[in-house]
Amino acid sequence: MAQTSFPCPGLAVKCGKVEEVETQEEGCLRKPPPMFDYHGIDQDLIQEMVYDSLVWSSLHGLLVGDKSAQRSGKVPGVGLVHAPFALLPVPFPESHWTQACELAPIFSELVDRVSLDGKFLQDSLSRTKKADSFTSRLLDIHSKMLEINKKEEIRLGLHRSDYMLDEQTKLLLQIELNTISSSFPGLSCLVSELQRSLLNQHGEDLGLDPKRIPSNTAVSHFVEAFAKAWNEYNNPRAVVMFVVQAEERNMYDQHWLSAVLNERYPFCVYDTLPLCEKTYGASKIAYGGGKAIAVVYFRAGYTPNDYPSESEWRARLLMEQSSAIKCPSISYHLAGTKKIQQELAKPNVLERFLDNKEDIAKLRECFAGLWSLDDSDIVEKAIEKPELFVMKPQREGGGNNIYGVDVRETLQRLQKEGTDGNAAYILMQRIFPTVSPTFLMRDGICHKDHAISELGIYGAYLRNKDKVIMNDQCGFLMRTKISSSDEGGVAAGFAVLDSIYLT
Repeated sequence: MAQTSFPCPGLAVKCGKVEEVETQEEGCLRKPPPMFDYHGIDQDLIQEMVYDSLVWSSLHGLLVGDKSAQRSGKVPGVGLVHAPFALLPVPFPESHWTQACELAPIFSELVDRVSLDGKFLQDSLSRTKKADSFTSRLLDIHSKMLEINKKEEIRLGLHRSDYMLDEQTKLLLQIELNTISSSFPGLSCLVSELQRSLLNQHGEDLGLDPKRIPSNTAVSHFVEAFAKAWNEYNNPRAVVMFVVQAEERNMYDQHWLSAVLNERYPFCVYDTLPLCEKTYGASKIAYGGGKAIAVVYFRAGYTPNDYPSESEWRARLLMEQSSAIKCPSISYHLAGTKKIQQELAKPNVLERFLDNKEDIAKLRECFAGLWSLDDSDIVEKAIEKPELFVMKPQREGGGNNIYGVDVRETLQRLQKEGTDGNAAYILMQRIFPTVSPTFLMRDGICHKDHAISELGIYGAYLRNKDKVIMNDQCGFLMRTKISSSDEGGVAAGFAVLDSIYLT
């Protein structure tokens, strides 16, 4: 949800020299005081930090596949480039950081409660099913599980709730809740370490304290969740399996998890496999490569592109029918859809799932405006002032949302068509966060620009019947992008990985 910024000089550092890059944008937000004087940083110091950060990234595995290398997403170790990152952390109020961390276990409990209410999921998504074929297929699998009364007694969720800090209201507002393939636990930890390393070396010159960067525990908590789930499954011969996309430039984020898992718990790790029917057994126990699977961790399956044939859909159904612990199960997956997010924001709906009034109040405080396209009044407002809204389809990953004049055009088109097409979207209040200067590193080049950031808080949840075994906030992801960019996905090429400097 990027916002417009103000004209600012940019800086590029390339091949040891400084280049000026001008960016011109219209529509300004109030410029906040910077954490420190970005314009006053010595150019030699910048170049030294750039060089040091690139060396650190190469030595410590802060890497992605290089899209210019043909085999980079297929063969590990071939075609490597540093992951895009910010050179210095984002200033962030400690009070809002604490708020976001406290919300993580509440949202995880909410997802679990919602997942158990099959009627709510089916009813809430009934119109979406008619307009969106992908959601329809997911609901079909969910319906089959309801028909056979399939119970997920052991439930594992690795979630990420994303927020922006609204500049005008000073409220921390939720962007979305991710319940499938909550990416970057591995690389986000490394970015925090990188920036802390830079401040340890140069913090005195910058006037920054490395201790103000909070520790990031995402990898260790994710791995702990896998191990505890494996233990609850109670089969010493079973393994943990990652379901991945066939060509994945972000494979190293996933390999960080599997490598640490293998190091700490070598008795329960397996390899990564694509979503393919012939990989899995058809009995109640899921099998991959001839081994029983205790935990299936989905880093694929959240986009229609992951289901190019019926084989992939049959594989997803087989896994859902099995006794393996799914992360996420089909009901957890559906609980994270945009439509369910919008339904939960309606008056009195949270009370259907949660009893604690303080927890309900905390959730409502972070809800942004969310509306169905059935609301004719809000649709007219969005057509009149589209810059104040975002249209969201039922899709995960970057590059799917609709902004600006495209909101008006899409809404007017849907009105003319007069079909159920509008059920494929929700409308959301557009959040206008603080714009700050920053240094963005991509492809070995440092650009200075004005940017906005989005904070993601990871949550790990594990339950066996009535016993909650784990419900923790477990690390964070900060993504930063230039303020003229609408979309915010790192893997999609819109943003860079960042960290937090508590203020």
